[in-house]
Amino acid sequence: MDWYTNPGVVQKDWSKENLQELRRKLITANHVLHNHGVVDAYGHISIRHPQKTEIYIMCGYMAPAIVTSSDDLIEYWVKDSSTVDPNAKKGYSERFIHGEVFRMFPSVNCVVHSHAEDVLPYVTSGVPLLPVFHMSGFLGDDVPVFDIGEMYEAGEQQDLLVRNANLGTGLASRFRIDAQSTSSDPEHNVVLMRRHGYTTHGADIETAVYRAIYTKINAKVQTDSMMLRQAFQASTGTQAYAKFNFEPLTEDMRTGCMKMNTGTQDKPWKLWVAEVEKSSLYINRG
Repeated sequence: MDWYTNPGVVQKDWSKENLQELRRKLITANHVLHNHGVVDAYGHISIRHPQKTEIYIMCGYMAPAIVTSSDDLIEYWVKDSSTVDPNAKKGYSERFIHGEVFRMFPSVNCVVHSHAEDVLPYVTSGVPLLPVFHMSGFLGDDVPVFDIGEMYEAGEQQDLLVRNANLGTGLASRFRIDAQSTSSDPEHNVVLMRRHGYTTHGADIETAVYRAIYTKINAKVQTDSMMLRQAFQASTGTQAYAKFNFEPLTEDMRTGCMKMNTGTQDKPWKLWVAEVEKSSLYINRG
């Protein structure tokens, strides 16, 4: 049995992670996500405090690319997403995405929210997002969609932002298979947000960033594949190559690819870090 068949990944003990190093890595993760088009001026990433699990950390009200130091980061209480420091500077209105996922799922230590343009067609068209190549087995057989429009009350401002705990809970619950599930671990790795974007998570920063980036890549591959197939068939007037049906990964493929991806995601992370460290745009004084 080779290494890729059984990578033997040992999950790190988050509680033993060094807080200062994690804060610096969080700054780097902001830069990596921007460099790969997962976030622009909008979108955000957070981590759970390694020793104080009732606290999570994310940057203040600013574009991810220009997060520079620990002074740009804010600590929030998981219970209600209020700031630990009552005098903290302005933060993101959608911090409730992060707070409610952390509150509902103790095993989650990092959350990413994105409006990546390649994914947006799948939150507006009704076409399901499917894992279509080997780097995206983590998507599973069903990527659920959270529709915030179903939660609005009369007179409420319908700006699609997850701006309170009730809406955050609604989103977080979609990481479970159904309303009857009481699992303390998320059963989905990605949730699409209708007319908005998507949210993903991980037991560490590397996992969440990997999923965020490859969700975006998978969406583009799927869109390009569907368009190419349709254009080819229209131009030839034939069902040539029909044996290559448009099909997602099988269940066995998803399982095998996810195991392989988990065992190798340290490799792209090192590359992504090197890329942002060489760019003059990104500054990390964490």
